[in-house]
Amino acid sequence: MSTQEATRFKSDIEIAQEATLQHIRDIAAKLNIGEDDLELYGKHKAKIPLDLIDEDKIAQNKLILVTAITPTPSGEGKTTTSIGLTEGLNKIGKQTTVVLREPSLGPVFGIKGGAAGGGYSQVVPMEDINLHFTGDFSAVEKANNLLSALIDNNLQNKKHGLGIDSRSVVWKRVMDMNDRALRDLVVGLGGRTGGIPREDGFNITAASEIMAILCLANNLADLKTKIGNIYVGDTWDRKAIYARDLKAEGAMTALLKDAIKPNLVQTLEGNPAIIHGGPFANIAQGTNSVIATKTGLSLSDYVVTEAGFGADLGAEKFLDIKCGYSGLSPHAIVVVATIRALKYHGGVPLDELKTPNVDALKKGMANLEKHLENVQQFGVPGVVAINRFHTDTDEEVEAVAARCREMGVRVALNDGWAKGGDGVTELAQEVVAAVEACEGPYQPVYDWDLPVKEKIEAIATKVYGADRVVFQDKANLHLRKIKRLGLEHLPICVAKTQNSISDNPKLLGRPSGFSLAVREIEIAAGAGFLIPITGAMLRMPGLPSVPAAEGIDIDANGVISGLS
Repeated sequence: MSTQEATRFKSDIEIAQEATLQHIRDIAAKLNIGEDDLELYGKHKAKIPLDLIDEDKIAQNKLILVTAITPTPSGEGKTTTSIGLTEGLNKIGKQTTVVLREPSLGPVFGIKGGAAGGGYSQVVPMEDINLHFTGDFSAVEKANNLLSALIDNNLQNKKHGLGIDSRSVVWKRVMDMNDRALRDLVVGLGGRTGGIPREDGFNITAASEIMAILCLANNLADLKTKIGNIYVGDTWDRKAIYARDLKAEGAMTALLKDAIKPNLVQTLEGNPAIIHGGPFANIAQGTNSVIATKTGLSLSDYVVTEAGFGADLGAEKFLDIKCGYSGLSPHAIVVVATIRALKYHGGVPLDELKTPNVDALKKGMANLEKHLENVQQFGVPGVVAINRFHTDTDEEVEAVAARCREMGVRVALNDGWAKGGDGVTELAQEVVAAVEACEGPYQPVYDWDLPVKEKIEAIATKVYGADRVVFQDKANLHLRKIKRLGLEHLPICVAKTQNSISDNPKLLGRPSGFSLAVREIEIAAGAGFLIPITGAMLRMPGLPSVPAAEGIDIDANGVISGLS
């Protein structure tokens, strides 16, 4: 048995715990960050200041976006690829930092697992990053729930209240956990001192508007302004109420004064990693913070970053929302494909994906082809990364590579899970070639100044391949409200299943001839986008029948096991 085969079956957490970590001040020194600029969280984590951002350097350096085909429930390894690519780029002499999102405890304890990479392409300390890290999610949760408390207090206060119609309140509480029992609640019970009874509920923290705002803010002052712009509901005479009307933005921003600072950690090979923010891509914009990305570009020649789920979600939102607000533009887009996902899109059941099946693989290639077409319409050079699993056959890998070459698309194997940076140097070279071929900034899918319906239709038809969009009664009601509030100019952040390019999770491969049904449109005036809700999307997930939490443990010495 080869060394690769012998080590392949080590768990992610075992590999991470065997690593010898460098002190974070030594990692910071690689980015020319002085020790006085570090806010240490132990030996291996630190927050770094916002004043390291240098717009002149950002303009000179290269940004690489990692996205993927439509994933299986377990994900296809965007984060693993991002980290491995960073190791590979450094190995071929390109000074590179990886910039990622923070993991949510929902997936960690649910079905998907953590978000610190895998195998020999990880960021560490893996347990800390996946569990509480530096407390950013807790701060987002507290800021969100402070606004909820202020809303209910205002409803109770008849003398000094704003006259808010409790039926119009759209703001919900949040918690960073999958807990379906909290989706719909009645609060304010318990008599005259218990508050005003009304319908309420919880969203998961990663789907909150505060998280979206944190990741789009440019600085502390901008963060406070955006928080003040959060739409809460209406008064009885239909006057819009925002967080600033409740005088909430100051205290909420105070709770986020440390959370706004990016977090510095390291890869297994001792390269810098910046991890900050964590909005979901099937509901929010699905990318790390503007601050983190700009910090990375201010300190490194190359930055590798990722956007959640498939290119129809995270990549589209990265380009049409994050880049639209920040002025950033990627120089290359890496599309992660796995043999298992391609076979899944070719009709193979989940429990048979390890069985070789070239015919199903070729059928499932239609999904990859659509995502590559989307990358091309953004005008950014694309590279396919075949994220290798030990069950993949050479014949299957070659079938994918051959089809990519037929399409004129750069393609390379990513063996970073098993080999770290040594398994990603070919991909790194292809990415550098794509970066050097980039001819200009990305092209957005739509103009923000178009009517709201036309913006949604542009995404649905150009990116998803829908024939048309159907706006249901509630969505049309919300369109009138958006016009009344003067928010028609905002970009669009579609809430859609991650399991299909369409809004129907059962439509695999490359769906066609379908209509996208928009049932309602949420207003995220603070974050600065509108959220059309499609299908059966929920902001509070539930745990699976056998949650990952059941396999996580800690021994008497504090050593954690079972994290992935």
